[in-house]
Amino acid sequence: MGLLSGVLLLPLAPVRGVVWISDRLIDAAEAELYDPAVIRVRLSELNRALEDGEIDLVRFEREEEQLLDILERKSPVPGVRP
Repeated sequence: MGLLSGVLLLPLAPVRGVVWISDRLIDAAEAELYDPAVIRVRLSELNRALEDGEIDLVRFEREEEQLLDILERKSPVPGVRP
């Protein structure tokens, strides 16, 4: 980056900082979403909720299928959103 472009783009520095931070937050959220350990915990919580009668079988099967689909897809390539 040259001196002139650096001076001209200086007012955009806060915007670029916010974009960079939001990209890091998205990466962290996706890493947690696709983490197999987190999905297994969510599955066990879902089973417990069904056994305790907090949710019905239809909701259980729908949410279980979603979690198993995520688990089967595994972690996406970093920087590439599904």
